[in-house]
Amino acid sequence: MSKIELLAPAGNLEKLKTAIIYGADAVYIGGELFSLRAKADNFDPETMKEAVEFAHSRGKKIYVTVNIFAHNSDIDAMPQYIKTLEEVGIDAVIVSDLGIFSVVKEVAPNLEVHVSTQANNTNYKTAEFWHKLGAQRIVLARELSMAEIKEMRAKMPKDMEIEAFVHGAMCMSYSGRCLLSNYMTGRDANRGACSHACRYKYHLMEEKRPGQYFEITEDERGTYILNSHDLCMIEHIPDLIESGIMSFKIEGRMKSSYYVASVIKAYRMAIDAYLENKEEYKYNPKWMEEVSRSSHRAFSTGFYYGKPDKQILDTVTYERSHEIMGLVVGYDKETKIATIEQRNKICKGEEVEILSPKNDNFSLVLDTIWNENGEEIESAPHPQMIFKIKCEKELKPFDMIVKEKAE
Repeated sequence: MSKIELLAPAGNLEKLKTAIIYGADAVYIGGELFSLRAKADNFDPETMKEAVEFAHSRGKKIYVTVNIFAHNSDIDAMPQYIKTLEEVGIDAVIVSDLGIFSVVKEVAPNLEVHVSTQANNTNYKTAEFWHKLGAQRIVLARELSMAEIKEMRAKMPKDMEIEAFVHGAMCMSYSGRCLLSNYMTGRDANRGACSHACRYKYHLMEEKRPGQYFEITEDERGTYILNSHDLCMIEHIPDLIESGIMSFKIEGRMKSSYYVASVIKAYRMAIDAYLENKEEYKYNPKWMEEVSRSSHRAFSTGFYYGKPDKQILDTVTYERSHEIMGLVVGYDKETKIATIEQRNKICKGEEVEILSPKNDNFSLVLDTIWNENGEEIESAPHPQMIFKIKCEKELKPFDMIVKEKAE
């Protein structure tokens, strides 16, 4: 139970550092090749090396996704890519394709391999199969119930680890194996180029009435039939831990640094609270409040407690109550002046909150704002501009200034 891992997404180096600082035990990233999030910033070998050094110096791990369904044209470059990952010092690769798995075992036999959710890991015999091939971990399909997971844990090899998604976007296709994007746009979701065609707004048109569009309805209110709720298991940490899952995976390599910070902080607090005192553990509603602030779709518990009564949404709208205004990059203890890198326009006189990895959020009114040269300004309007504020409480790098969105 003490080995529960909180696994965070990172689309770039800033998000990776944010994830680790806010409490992640491990981070999964994509390289420049063979990842299912080709539109993320991703990591070249030099950036990946910096990421590994940052993580390992803090006792954390880095996993790299190599989870496309490879075509013939992908195979020639694969061996050298795998060798590069091993040389950089990553802790494991995440694969879904047997061909890629075999390449890893041929060119980097000591490199740890995790089997992606894309491989449809839905039963203990599948786990046994991958274990015999040399995999250390399986990432469960998202369509499994808690009861099924417990049975798998009881029957699969004891030294085979279980990882499962506990938070983030859900795919309408089984275990993420989608052809819709390819059909609609020519962008292959299974090779990293998903266009999220399932998020489009759909209507029906009858062939003899061209131009007349009808809503696709599931009930009298109508629905967008391909849009799923986001997964959120923050209220069910005890069940997750007792099920035998040892790695709690957060979805979102395309999400913002603010999303990474707020979600990881909340899950870190919830997991630690349970592990510290199982008998007296009590769910804290503040954790849900924290994960609800950054961009998300309406939450559900997915398939954990059986097939959802209503997995689809009747809206395409994302929800978020707060947005990030700036990232702390420095603090002078003598002057109590914090140096901030701007993320959204911020104005003098506004009331903001400070988000930090371990402390409770607190409010702050920006009585004065200075530019980089120490000149008073009315606002910080330019992306990533450096500005300064006064704060009596000491701030740390990667603390965030956030603000409630206007109605």
